[in-house]
Order: sequence, then structure tokens, then C-alpha cells
Amino acid sequence: MTKLRKTRIHMSDEVRQHMIELLNRHVTDLTDLFIQTKLAHWNVRGSHFIAYHELFDELAGHLTELTDTVAERVTALGGVAGVPVQDIATQTSLPVWPLQTSQDLSVLQALAERWAVVANSAREAIFKSAEEDPDTSDLFTEVSRQLDKDLWFLEAHLSD
Repeated sequence: MTKLRKTRIHMSDEVRQHMIELLNRHVTDLTDLFIQTKLAHWNVRGSHFIAYHELFDELAGHLTELTDTVAERVTALGGVAGVPVQDIATQTSLPVWPLQTSQDLSVLQALAERWAVVANSAREAIFKSAEEDPDTSDLFTEVSRQLDKDLWFLEAHLSD
């Protein structure tokens, strides 16, 4: 257990530590998803290039905001937010981005798969945190709602 900073939030150190660990796992996954989304943005090719290029950039912007919100909750609870970039690769829940994939539909499929991992994880975190910390649970609801909407945008481009 890492040393927690003092806070006037009335919550046991054990609960704060548990929430910090849960939140930081999501900071890592959101950071990796941001990087992978930018890789898609930079490397996508195909007849719908500009539409996908712009969509991926917009989605990456959403991830920046979500990551900041989650990380700030970590620090509000007295923890240290995030991990060094060198640790993200070993701690992420996401598969490695296929750098050789550039065809627009293949990029959409790969991105949607990764977006689903993080969206479903956020939804699970709502329940994991609900009893111990309703505020963190509410934060995960906000994160889940945005990720689900963005996943819908990605999936809408894929045929059923």
C-alpha cells in the first residue's frame, strides 16, 4: 500500500487505496486507448480518409478529457495519478496496436475492439466502486456514457 496524502474526505485509507488502484487502472487504459486512437488517426488510409481522420482526432480529444477527470479523482483521494509511460505497456488491458493496419475498415474494427475493452471495463468499475464510494462510481458512469457513445460512432461505420 502506497502512502496516501492527507485529505479531509471522510473515507477509510483502505477504501481510498482501493478506489485509487481502480481509478489508476483506468488512467492506464485510457492513456493507451488515446495513443492507439492517435495511431489510427495518423495512419488510416482509404476512400473515407478525411472523415475517419477527423473522427479519430475528435475521439482522442474525448479521451484526454476523460483521462484528466479520472486522474484528478485519484489525487482528490490522496493518491498519485498515473504511471510512467514505460509502465503503460506492461499494465494496459488493451492488445498492442497493429501498426501495419491502415485500411480504413480494418482500422475501424481494431479501434472499436479496443474501445469496447475500455468501455466495458468502465461499466464494471461502476459496480465495483458503488458501495464503497458513490462519487467514484458516478465518475465511472460519466466515463462509461462517453465511451459507449464514442463506440457507437465507431460501430456505426461497420457493417452488421
